[in-house]
Amino acid sequence: MYQTKKIIVCLDQTEMDKTLVQFAAFIASINQSKKIYFTNVIRNLSIPKDVLKEFPNLIDNMMEERKNQMKKTVEEHFDKSLSTNMSFVVKEGQLSKKILKLANDKSADIILVGRKITLPGTGVLSQRLARRASCSLLIVPENSSPKAKKLLVPSDFSDYAKDAIEEAIEIAEKNGRKGEIICQNVFTVPSGYHFTGKSFEEFSSIMQTHAEVNYKKFIRKIDTKGININPIYTMDKDDDPTDDIIQKALDIKADMIIIGVKGRTAATALFIGSLAERLIQRNDKVPMLVTRPKGKNAGIIEYILEI
Repeated sequence: MYQTKKIIVCLDQTEMDKTLVQFAAFIASINQSKKIYFTNVIRNLSIPKDVLKEFPNLIDNMMEERKNQMKKTVEEHFDKSLSTNMSFVVKEGQLSKKILKLANDKSADIILVGRKITLPGTGVLSQRLARRASCSLLIVPENSSPKAKKLLVPSDFSDYAKDAIEEAIEIAEKNGRKGEIICQNVFTVPSGYHFTGKSFEEFSSIMQTHAEVNYKKFIRKIDTKGININPIYTMDKDDDPTDDIIQKALDIKADMIIIGVKGRTAATALFIGSLAERLIQRNDKVPMLVTRPKGKNAGIIEYILEI
């Protein structure tokens, strides 16, 4: 699996920053990360030329002030026992483009962004970053706690699900083999089941049996490294597995949801999958790691940044 050595943390000068800094410290501690880039993006400035001429250091002073504010927040909330190297980066321009470019330039392994619920502002554009980043993305709802004892991995037994379960195994191993990985398969009873002469309950049982067989084939291909993985099967009753995944995460008090996304080639880089899209849109309660092997969007990032 890919190492998490370089981390980008997107701060915005709200209470969300405290949570993101704590998550960054947690990730750095279990991965022995070498570098963290704390970044803040100032929206496009519209300062009249005459004003800039009169105050030529205005923008530089503004950026320096932002850096000092970030340093203060990190000093207050980052684990001081860690020796991770830190940089503080302030950019001016369009938020998503600047973060994508920074991640690409620095060859980042993961980007941390906040998901706001009650705090002011909209937070970073998680959906756009999930589609376009060349690395993994961790979306952290406000007031979340940095833990990884119980990991929920939704799985359709695809290659993307394999990436996600391997990432969960990697996290569990680095976290001292503590906790549990739950692999959830959400299955559906097809609408024409009655033509088979079976009852709904009977056909539901048939579908679950097929899911159990597919799980066994799926997990055989994966090195679990001796870590316990608990498969669970959920029947989708409303044609929307998103609800089932979020509800299961809440029911089991999951510390994190881990999903794999598309984007292995330039041709598929902008398509992360409909389930992942809906989870990113609707999950505002559980931290969610969107895994993408580093560099799999290579070849399209430069093009995107020009759009």
